[in-house]
Amino acid sequence: MSEQTARFVSPEEIVVGEDAVEDAGDRMAARGSRALVVATSGVFGRYGDRLRSSLESAGIETAVFDEVRPDPTVANVRAALERYRDADCDCIVTLGGGSPIDTGKAVGVMAANGGTIRDYAVDRAGYEGVPDPIPPLCAINTTAGTGSEATRSIVITDESTATKFLVVSTEVVPSVAIEDPTLTRSLPPSHTAFTGIDALTHAVEAYVSVQAWSLPDTLARSAIERVGRWLPVSWANGDDLTAREEMLLGQLQAGQAFTNSSVALVHGMARPFGAQLHVPHGLANGVLLPYVMEFSRQGAPKRYAEVARLLDAADDDTPDREAAAAAGPAVRQLCEDISLYGYLSEFAEVPSREAYAGLVGEMAADAVASGSPDNNPRKPTTEEIEQLYMDVYDDVLTEFA
Repeated sequence: MSEQTARFVSPEEIVVGEDAVEDAGDRMAARGSRALVVATSGVFGRYGDRLRSSLESAGIETAVFDEVRPDPTVANVRAALERYRDADCDCIVTLGGGSPIDTGKAVGVMAANGGTIRDYAVDRAGYEGVPDPIPPLCAINTTAGTGSEATRSIVITDESTATKFLVVSTEVVPSVAIEDPTLTRSLPPSHTAFTGIDALTHAVEAYVSVQAWSLPDTLARSAIERVGRWLPVSWANGDDLTAREEMLLGQLQAGQAFTNSSVALVHGMARPFGAQLHVPHGLANGVLLPYVMEFSRQGAPKRYAEVARLLDAADDDTPDREAAAAAGPAVRQLCEDISLYGYLSEFAEVPSREAYAGLVGEMAADAVASGSPDNNPRKPTTEEIEQLYMDVYDDVLTEFA
């Protein structure tokens, strides 16, 4: 990065700690007077009263859209926008994980710029294709994985084509991020595992990406170390609020890291893999990550060596190439420690090997088309991506077919 300037983006304010949700009103009072609260029905049922009480105590009127889908669609976003306009809102507060945050960001894009959210997708408008900033948005996290409260990305499903599209712009970064571990206590072990591995994947990919630079590197290293230490603890005991808070911090750092550098091959492969096998995004990342790390380590041995050291799989005296070789197995062990692969029986639809092999060409083409593999330290061919998919099947998936 020495030959060019670099821009680091982040929320204006980050509030961390037990009962931090009760600060939402104070944080938003100077930013708006009528807030659309965006959530899923389940999360709003658990925490909505606490949030509305905080907002209304600060003089902010509230309208509620609690119909967010797990993978929000264009129609889902349009319905939320109608509620925003009907209530004459001027700010947005999201309550939940990546899906409510993405929905809230998308509502903000259309409220400020008009049109449909599809108009601003990277494949139509390019990167930084959102002209005007979204209204003030406060993102209150209830999971510890996506880092969406710190990113310039939106992922929405186009139901007309059954595909996901991406919007990327600094204009959609939330104004306020709130990390309250009491809101993640109800997250079950399965989703603690999925979201935690998602955070680790963000951090590792940000750190080894060809777009990496010093400031995101610092956050990525800290996130890798945090997640490696605290994910098994939060998975084993969801009531451990210290572990829950540490995971919130780790995933926040990972989100800040990758939105200011990039993701790479794992994410390129995970999107079509998850779509074909109906696998949650974090679980897809966790299945693929050790294999991609092993494939990629030749392209950045010093970086992968540092990943291994951060995960206590090597020390400072271990030569870099030997340490780099330990990074992938260390991640695989972490996945096994939280029983990640065991969740495939419940959360994946694994076809026969023959049927899967018939999908691999399409999945590899979709991975390449995403552009994410271009950021990988070792550039894969389409054939190499296909082989990685088959290796994953033979090593991990075959027992669940």
